[in-house]
Amino acid sequence: MHGGQLVARALRAEGVDTIFALTGGHILPILDGCVLEGIRIVDVRHEQTAVHAAEAYGRLTGKLGVAVVTAGPGVTDAITGMASAHYSSTPLLLLGGRHYIRQETMGGLQEMNHPLLFGSITRWAATAWETSKLPLYIATAARHAFSGRGGPVFLDVPLDVQADMVRDDGIQWPEHYRPNVPAMADQATLGRIASMFGEAERPVVFAGGGYRGDKERSLQQLAERIHAPVYLQSTARGSLEYDHPLLGNRTRSSAFAGADLVLGLGVDWDFRTGYGQKINGQAKVIQVDADDTKIGWNRSAHLGIVADPKALVGQLVSLADLIEVDEGGRSFTRELMEEEGGKRAEAEALAANDGSPVFPERFAQEVSAFFGSDSILAVDGGDIVSTTARWLRINEPTTLLDPGPFGTLGTGPPFALAAKILNPDRRVGIIFGDGGFGFNGMEYDTFVRLGLPVIGVIGNDGAWSNIKTIHQMFYPERVVAADLGVRPYHAMVEGLGGYGEFVDDPAEIRPALERAEASGKPALVNVHIAEVPRASSNYAQ
Repeated sequence: MHGGQLVARALRAEGVDTIFALTGGHILPILDGCVLEGIRIVDVRHEQTAVHAAEAYGRLTGKLGVAVVTAGPGVTDAITGMASAHYSSTPLLLLGGRHYIRQETMGGLQEMNHPLLFGSITRWAATAWETSKLPLYIATAARHAFSGRGGPVFLDVPLDVQADMVRDDGIQWPEHYRPNVPAMADQATLGRIASMFGEAERPVVFAGGGYRGDKERSLQQLAERIHAPVYLQSTARGSLEYDHPLLGNRTRSSAFAGADLVLGLGVDWDFRTGYGQKINGQAKVIQVDADDTKIGWNRSAHLGIVADPKALVGQLVSLADLIEVDEGGRSFTRELMEEEGGKRAEAEALAANDGSPVFPERFAQEVSAFFGSDSILAVDGGDIVSTTARWLRINEPTTLLDPGPFGTLGTGPPFALAAKILNPDRRVGIIFGDGGFGFNGMEYDTFVRLGLPVIGVIGNDGAWSNIKTIHQMFYPERVVAADLGVRPYHAMVEGLGGYGEFVDDPAEIRPALERAEASGKPALVNVHIAEVPRASSNYAQ
């Protein structure tokens, strides 16, 4: 067997059935190995896409996402995707080609010491120096990728290590090389949590990017038993049904300000949460995370627990009957949900705007109604994505694919690519800002080549709206590099062989999306929306 086949067989043993790649001379044996081992190769137009798609594959399956890129610029093009996966704590393996060992330091084509690039954005980065040990390298990479919350790892494989032949009866194939039981809390800790909830009058539950895949509805069951409001962020979205009466959407700040107890499940007290300082200063915080470095970050944790948050919630459900709640529920929860209803009514009033260009809230309402609660959606943009996200009917985990805290643009097409590959019979959509489309919009060529009818929709205001708002605050008379113009992106998709349509009438958004779906082609509906200044908290904080 050649080294490329060893790599592929080790990946297959890890459960990998698909890799995302952009071809190159330094990775041909690995690609050949995938062919020999029956692993699907999805080829894309930019290495950043390969990594983002591998991240989405991991989120959607719970398995190791894998991207394969060639040496030098192939690897450097992949760095942004790796950084995004790092800050989203997503298990992911990037395999990079590398120059021949025998040409080390001689200035060979695309010679580079790649692992040095990844020190700050991976859990492990190394070079495989010996063909016979390639399965051990893959096992080590997977073990690091799934440690703690999880994260990306990098392995480069010199071309001669890939191409060299070894006897298959001399290979050591690792087995059972990483934990397969989630970390849980002991009974004393569970009892303490139950006691704290029993004493609280205004508890709030908040789950974030470290809380994943709750298809069993454990969190929903817990919330119902203790009658506490729940707020979800990032990969936790979908853990409660989108219309559940205890799910908050627009009132998180009010909940934090009034709470006397907050249960944080896999949360990052970062810019998205006001660094934890929006929580009532007198409130107690229970923080549960698989990554011990997250405990107490920016916000004190009165009870910090290193465990799998989802597994702990499952444990708490069995103890929830011990938590005393008045028969009529908690008045604090009722007040928050009444406020939630009021804010929803305000948003619906804004969405009633029939003007042209389309008002952002109207765009959000129409797009949400079309995609409903059964689609898988990738979001790729700034303000228009933030506006639309509050309307989306996310009804199950992993069906909303967002870029996470790194705020990466360009994730939409690659995330949708992985989703459609894994769910060919399900509606998969992308919600773009016009800025976001410009990064990886060329992947519509990939959709067309592979026959993947992904439906994209752009909220196009012709500007970098999120940044323009801030720029105007800082330097109102010298705003530069902020305007794009309302460009015909739909025509580009048509030119590649897809379906494209331009819309500036709000009443035509839904019909246009229906026509896009009926075309059976990869599609893009380009909606001209009004440029409405909206405050961005990301920079103000």
